[in-house]
Amino acid sequence: MSASYDIPLHDIKPLMEVPDSSFTLFVILTVVVTALVSGGLFLLYKFLKARKRINYRKIHYKTLKKVNFSEPKKAAYTITESGRFFAEDSERVYEAYENLVDRLEPYKYRKEVRTIDDETRSYYKIYLEMIDV
Repeated sequence: MSASYDIPLHDIKPLMEVPDSSFTLFVILTVVVTALVSGGLFLLYKFLKARKRINYRKIHYKTLKKVNFSEPKKAAYTITESGRFFAEDSERVYEAYENLVDRLEPYKYRKEVRTIDDETRSYYKIYLEMIDV
């Protein structure tokens, strides 16, 4: 039986070296997945940032609604400043703003002022109702 190991085999080829490309495929797959994830995160960031965009109309409208009439001079300046933001919405709103500013003039440029009268307050409320936010 020991003689059977010495028989040369001519039909069996020797082992061949198989090229291993698994590391290259791993690197390519990692780069592609990283690019897709970072692109998705970037799009999510842009979406969330767009949702948090500052709405200046709402800010000025809230400022107008929170006017404190116990300080008439400060109230007149605040109404004039924040109301100017909406004056160019339409011609009707512009006329109402101009009328309101004319009524607030006596409360602005004086050292001591009296409280804002009810008629001016009613013009202020009408102006607030005209604003579309």
